[in-house]
Amino acid sequence: MALLVLTLFKFYYLIDSKQKIKSEEKVVLVSVIQKNNTAEQVQEYLDELAFLAETAGAIAVKSFTQRLDRPDSRTFVGKGKLEEIGNYVASKNIDLVIFDDELTGSQLLNISEAIKCTTIDRSDLILDIFARRARTAQAKVQVELAQYQYLLPRLKGMWKHLERQGGGIGTRGPGETEIETDRRIVKDKISLLRKRLGEIDKQSFTQRKERGEFIRVSLVGYTNVGKSTLMNTLSKSDVFAENKLFATLDTTTRKVVFENTPFLLSDTVGFIRKLPHHLVESFKSTLDEVREADILLHVVDISHEQHEDQIGTVNKTLQELKAFDKPILTIFNKMDLYQKKNFDDWLSEEVRTDILRELHEKWNNITEGNCVFISALEKTNLEELRNVILQKVRDMYTIRYPYKTMLY
Repeated sequence: MALLVLTLFKFYYLIDSKQKIKSEEKVVLVSVIQKNNTAEQVQEYLDELAFLAETAGAIAVKSFTQRLDRPDSRTFVGKGKLEEIGNYVASKNIDLVIFDDELTGSQLLNISEAIKCTTIDRSDLILDIFARRARTAQAKVQVELAQYQYLLPRLKGMWKHLERQGGGIGTRGPGETEIETDRRIVKDKISLLRKRLGEIDKQSFTQRKERGEFIRVSLVGYTNVGKSTLMNTLSKSDVFAENKLFATLDTTTRKVVFENTPFLLSDTVGFIRKLPHHLVESFKSTLDEVREADILLHVVDISHEQHEDQIGTVNKTLQELKAFDKPILTIFNKMDLYQKKNFDDWLSEEVRTDILRELHEKWNNITEGNCVFISALEKTNLEELRNVILQKVRDMYTIRYPYKTMLY
């Protein structure tokens, strides 16, 4: 019985200590350039990883990359590169090393031992951020479930002592090793969390049903594109927003009225490249708001150099959620930053007008006219956005609830 209590404590300690990154910690980033990637793409991923680390409170001081046909099965990077990383870590007193791809339990252990420094991967970092930002009961259960799902396949590599036989009366069946006992405990915990999440989902479903016959509009998009800022502007509410990744985890819904036409507007968690699969699975219930929406407002940070890749990531996620066939209005946000980045002082007004016209024509063709260019922060072109949303909502009322059309 004592060993069982100790084992349970071990897992609760591991999950509770998932928030590994402390404020102002110095971290090193590592990535591998494989056949299907370019050096430029990998650098973009590392820049995003650095932003993730900053969101968690750390400072990325250096990045290491290595070109390999495939990652090393033991240490992900080659022996020479690992030695180089280890030497740098020792000389600069680095607190943490973060790899941009998922590592196995044995890889994590081998790397940590070789470089004498705590090592995590991108998924672990994202889980750390989610754990810090979860506020509601639903978000906390979703994050904890994702943490245990991340832990389960890594048990063997993360705990050296699990190679030996476990002992203790009542802790295992005949011939069962300690690692099998631990796996069973984690699986039981996952089952319990799924049951608890299911109960919360039922409550959320009931709440959504009680909202009545309103058209539902959901804000979707890559993380940190300004969804929460736009939510605040359109609904005149006070949704938390800041210039960090995953500022919003919980779905926020507000009733909005444009010219006597009411509808429900929801802000959802942002998407990101390489989002851990188990995290997507855990948060699918939160994204029910997206699946059940009548209209999607896809917010894009037009000032970001990789905004087209981000659009692709969001579209792929919407396809996975089976929500890509819904009416979508693409909102190109942060036009103020786009102009600051692309318009030098020497550019004539005529040239600026031509650049903007070409930008508008390009995306109007791609979206078949379903796009608007705004700045939520500067409140630029919001009147046009409101008019477009109002028309789409009214059109949807005509389709869904024709007997209400006369009211609006």
